[in-house]
Amino acid sequence: MLTLKKIDDVRRSLKIIRERKTCIGFVPTMGALHEGHLELIRRAKRECGFVVVSIFVNPTQFGQGEDFQKYPRSIEEDLDKCRQAGVDLVFNPEREEMYPEHSLTTVQVAKFTDKLCGEFRPGHFTGVTTVVTKLFNIVMPDIAYFGQKDAQQALVIRRMIQDLNFPVELRICPTVRSESGLALSSRNRYLSESELRQAACLYQSLQSAKRLINQGNKDGSAIMQSMRKQIELAGPCQIQYIGIVDMNTFDELAKIDRPVLIALAVRIGPARLIDNIILDSEGNETII
Repeated sequence: MLTLKKIDDVRRSLKIIRERKTCIGFVPTMGALHEGHLELIRRAKRECGFVVVSIFVNPTQFGQGEDFQKYPRSIEEDLDKCRQAGVDLVFNPEREEMYPEHSLTTVQVAKFTDKLCGEFRPGHFTGVTTVVTKLFNIVMPDIAYFGQKDAQQALVIRRMIQDLNFPVELRICPTVRSESGLALSSRNRYLSESELRQAACLYQSLQSAKRLINQGNKDGSAIMQSMRKQIELAGPCQIQYIGIVDMNTFDELAKIDRPVLIALAVRIGPARLIDNIILDSEGNETII
């Protein structure tokens, strides 16, 4: 497995692979790898002849007062997991390599990024789309793999790929969960055992919403209120948002009459946790 820190070295190595007409799969990460990341890597291994993983804690997607400084970093452990998973190349740049002094250019997807997480994390998605654009231009993958746990991010990236004509195929893979249903996340490391048990209420509330819709309840406001009550009863928390939104616009729906994204962001203890499910027009759970 190659481990490279310089953009020029990555480009030189991948030029040789590309000349062999080998399909290049790409999994962008911020490290602190868990089973969710590894499932993306395994799928990339099944579908591509050469797999690249980036490990870079991107400073531009963190806002003031967020957890950039304490975000978990475990590069040696991450490299070992990549090696065991059969990754061919890891790109682990320093901040100065990705953002040279006096960088002025950003990439922004309008409208999609001021709702849900965007409302509470101004500038976050511009940081995401900018770094993903840079990584796409460095790696030039044939297929890129993202998880549905970050559904809004994945949909924003999909729109960016379409709008900017990136020659990249996007694969959005199902959320990987613990036995309790909690979506796997690097930030779960912040939680105590009791907080981890409490956090299972997020997925439970999503499943309760699904049951209400399957039973014929189409009132978005009533369903969100039911979810809120269930989460608050589970223990101390701060609910940032619960949204039942149109898949194509992220506009909140008063009446559920089309495919929907049901998403939430809740702070439990020191961790801001997000989760979601997607339902088709019949109320059945599906993926993007």
